[in-house]
Amino acid sequence: MTRKARRKMLQAMAATVAGGVSGLIQQVLAAGNVPVKPGMQRIQGKVTVNGQAAKEGMLLRAGDTVETGPGSEAIYVIGEDAYLQRADTRVNFGATAADFMRVVTGKLLSVFGKGQRRVQIPFATIGIRGTGCYIEADARRSYFCLCYGEVVLDPVNGRAITYKTQHHDAPHWIEDGVVSNAPVINHTDDELLLLEQLVGRRPPFYGYKNKY
Repeated sequence: MTRKARRKMLQAMAATVAGGVSGLIQQVLAAGNVPVKPGMQRIQGKVTVNGQAAKEGMLLRAGDTVETGPGSEAIYVIGEDAYLQRADTRVNFGATAADFMRVVTGKLLSVFGKGQRRVQIPFATIGIRGTGCYIEADARRSYFCLCYGEVVLDPVNGRAITYKTQHHDAPHWIEDGVVSNAPVINHTDDELLLLEQLVGRRPPFYGYKNKY
């Protein structure tokens, strides 16, 4: 993809992704094919890290808890991973790949670099590798879409399943040990493309005629 084509694509995304993230789009454009610096990339509304108000550019580390309030949103990069955290969401980051991340409640879109990581959500443990995924978690049930990549989905009181997808092929509801089919909800290919661009990558569906 040429720099000119990439610039045109990102400018078109600015009006539609995450409420119009024009400042973030400009940052990605300025970086060219180089990943942006890790840290908070965009803050909208009330966002805290370990209970303190978050600031753009601040780094996030193992052990941190990121929370968004009502009507709020955060986009951030940790290492080779990028996140779009929606309103009313709490995420805890652990110190090891085996205790990598816990989505306590809320909605989170993530893209991950190479290597295995383990994610905890209500009603399941998820082993991921080179994955893009979207999670919704509440006290009643969880939603998980493996947008692309490979995963071991292990529901509490259920049977673990291992599968791969290329383009939102198998979203699931998870409740009381039961994994059932679900539609694709509340996340888009443009959002995934933006997150991957932040860390200098493209999603594997790049070049498809996007459905979402």
